[in-house]
Amino acid sequence: MCGRFTLWLQFGDLVKAFPGLVFPEFLPPRYNIAPTQDAAVVPNDGLKQVQLFRWGLLPSWAKDPSIGNRMINARAETVAQKPAYRAAYRRRRCLVLADGFYEWRREPGSRTKTPMYIQLASGEPFAFAGLWEVWRPDDTPLFTYTIITTEPNALLEPIHDRMPVILPREAYDRWLDPAAQRPGSFSDLLVPYPAEEMVAHPVSTYVNSPGNDSPVCVAAAA
Repeated sequence: MCGRFTLWLQFGDLVKAFPGLVFPEFLPPRYNIAPTQDAAVVPNDGLKQVQLFRWGLLPSWAKDPSIGNRMINARAETVAQKPAYRAAYRRRRCLVLADGFYEWRREPGSRTKTPMYIQLASGEPFAFAGLWEVWRPDDTPLFTYTIITTEPNALLEPIHDRMPVILPREAYDRWLDPAAQRPGSFSDLLVPYPAEEMVAHPVSTYVNSPGNDSPVCVAAAA
């Protein structure tokens, strides 16, 4: 799964890394984005604008907003068939902008879990494959999203049994195509990112609390 991630690089670096996207005037650095919080997303509405959507997908038919708490991730293997995700997979895809994410590694012979921070080896920002929905319980629409996960690569396998789908840059336009797609249209993209292009290091348990959002979260543990 993917339960926390970051987007803290300099604003200018983000703009350079995602040419063609329309950014707001300012994005605050985020070191510990958690479910139910807003994050930078680019929906496939043809505008290529970076917008803030809430993490935790709410299908249009949802009756209770708490459903979103259980829908922060969608499995690549079943996303095209699950009722909660299949409509969004066909028509409402998005990029979820990030520059790192966390997973918790269980230590052998112990109940302790060590938080690990995972990035691209280049240090550059990237985009998760996401789906979005708009929920209209009243006159105020709520825009939400989920992150698609897949099997872990060799780097993530000792840490967790899932990892978020990181899209290659050349696939951004394809993923953002607003046209409806068939169930198997993106099977080649929903795969583990190359392990040799990623790095990981342990961080402090300070990150365990979603209320903590500072550079301490990403600093290597002593």
